[in-house]
Amino acid sequence: MLPADLDIARTAVRKRPGRVVLPPAQAKPIAPDVRVLILPLPDFALLPFGGFLDKLRFSADDEDYSRQRHCRWDIVGLKAGTVTSNSGVEISIQLTPQQVRWSDYDYLVVFGGRSATDTRRRARAYASLVKGAVRHGLTLLSMDNGCFLLAELGLLDGHKVALHPRHALEFEAAFPRIPIKTEQLYLFDGKRITCAGGSAAIDVAVELLVQHCGRARALKGLADMLVDEPRASRHLLKSQSAEPQVGRYVGRAIGLMRKRLASTCSVADIASSVGISRRQLDRRFLQQFEQTAQAYWQEMRLQHLRWRLLNADSSLAALADEIGVRDASYAGKLFRRRFGMSTGDFRKEAERQRVEAANASPALSRRVRQR
Repeated sequence: MLPADLDIARTAVRKRPGRVVLPPAQAKPIAPDVRVLILPLPDFALLPFGGFLDKLRFSADDEDYSRQRHCRWDIVGLKAGTVTSNSGVEISIQLTPQQVRWSDYDYLVVFGGRSATDTRRRARAYASLVKGAVRHGLTLLSMDNGCFLLAELGLLDGHKVALHPRHALEFEAAFPRIPIKTEQLYLFDGKRITCAGGSAAIDVAVELLVQHCGRARALKGLADMLVDEPRASRHLLKSQSAEPQVGRYVGRAIGLMRKRLASTCSVADIASSVGISRRQLDRRFLQQFEQTAQAYWQEMRLQHLRWRLLNADSSLAALADEIGVRDASYAGKLFRRRFGMSTGDFRKEAERQRVEAANASPALSRRVRQR
């Protein structure tokens, strides 16, 4: 039995019904193995934040006392008070930049905001804090679209980036010289670590803890978190691989369509890449989705355009390039035909709904003012 399993077993024995388990009254102070400063940007996502932090918490102490012994962390923000997540939940800021003693930390972890565009806009405001961490030798770890802030500050030059596929086209357009790895959940590259976000935050936390605390302590608590095992960096997500019910040809074609969203290649090229003719591919798409491969791919592109209109202020021409349409006016016509309004009206309506929602919620209202 591993030491981590022994910790769980001992805790289970002590936690009998009606009995309260208390941590030792006098625990001998120890130097933590890893020290983390956490920077959540406004509108950060709770899933990666909670997953990363809870993994630190389980590994930080013996049994389940939640003391910061083997790991230590603090939450930093530009000013005292709270920072609001994208779901409206607020957390308290423990330190401002003026209160940070850099020698107390090994890592600065940046959790990105609601959109990559918002995160890039905040680069100037956070430049002093993040560059201060670099000057003092801290390793930077970006979560989700936090890499956009680091790249905007020039702190990812010469490094590779693990990135969620949804952000790949936008990142490539903004920072064409920085290599992107959408097939990796996380990537350790010297003094820079990047993570695609979501539940992969748990996996990158485990890998970080393995390097500082050993494998047994790094794995501690995964059973409590109902996590079977940590995933490797190159773990293939079933949600992104071909679905069994669509068949291997259609599944591979859909994967290529996602990968070549910005390409001007044709459906015939896709069919050739998967080893069948255009007519055979269309027949399979009609059987599965009652639409041709071309219609399926166009819908995929228009849904991407819709999402980007909601989450970025880039020009229509720039967004059209992301979906392989070189004529912005034609992209606008396709959008109007599909969604019944122009791209400009769509953005205005989305902003109106966002303001209405903010006015109905105090927390959301604060988020709008922060922007």
